[in-house]
Amino acid sequence: MAWDPKSFKKPSKEELKKILSDEQYGVTCMDNTELAFKNKYWDNKEPGIYVDVISGEPLFSSTDKYDSGSGWPSFTKPIEKKYIETELDNKLGIARTEVRSKYGDAHLGHVFNDGPRDKGGLRYCINSAALKFIPADRLEQEGYEEYKSLFANKTEGKSVGRTQFATFGAGCFWGVEHILKDVKGVVDAVSGYEGGEIDNPTYNIVKTGTSGYAEVVQVEYDPKIISYKELLGYFWRLHDPTQKNRQGVDIGTQYRSVIFYRNDEQRKAAELSKEEFDKSGVFKEKAATQIAPHKKFFKAEEYHQNYFERNGGHVCHVLRPK
Repeated sequence: MAWDPKSFKKPSKEELKKILSDEQYGVTCMDNTELAFKNKYWDNKEPGIYVDVISGEPLFSSTDKYDSGSGWPSFTKPIEKKYIETELDNKLGIARTEVRSKYGDAHLGHVFNDGPRDKGGLRYCINSAALKFIPADRLEQEGYEEYKSLFANKTEGKSVGRTQFATFGAGCFWGVEHILKDVKGVVDAVSGYEGGEIDNPTYNIVKTGTSGYAEVVQVEYDPKIISYKELLGYFWRLHDPTQKNRQGVDIGTQYRSVIFYRNDEQRKAAELSKEEFDKSGVFKEKAATQIAPHKKFFKAEEYHQNYFERNGGHVCHVLRPK
């Protein structure tokens, strides 16, 4: 049965104390704020919608979710503004705009004007404890069938089923991400760093070429649509893997050609594809590509994501025919 505001009656505070966890009650009914980076949905990348934990009214969609670096779920807009109320909040001695659910009257978080400019400039910073997540493949069963179209449109040719990950380094990650994110079957492509030892590397550290980190792109893909072997094909075609510790004018170990495999199956596929590439004769020299085990991927700063879409300019990678 679809969610219907006419049939919803908000439980009393006594009832809510029995229904909600202590943290959920503290956030929604007492305007508390949960801990950053230690909450349920801040890094959730599954496709679906987020509904009010009290009323079930639909609030936000994963299609509008992004990593703001704040440690809380961040969205550029609500699913429908009619389910959102805003109020002036001066509790901390500064003027902020509080966000509440219309029917549940739950404290959700706050909205700020430092969001992505290309998406309207707003950042809805929301507490996970105020939300319940409904996966895209369960929208109909949970009564939110009308929102299935959000994912049909956004993921045309991209299943919302079980996904896998691959990580490639092929020079400047701006161009690699730009090409891979538009490949049919790729759900997401994120620029970041891998291969070094220190935690939470920054671009200023990686660009020195002494950290051991490479600029890489982590690809989330649907194996029902595109195989890992096919992704490797794109990897070889979008850069010159015979160049060691550089790509064109970008020089340094951070620009090295590298494949970080996640399991033995990926390792074998990567090694075989490298052999096949060397035999192909595309370049006279053999590939200098490193094949190494995946340990930990660190997402790059937000200004590196979707770089060419945000800033324009000449794309630094071109996909060769073979």
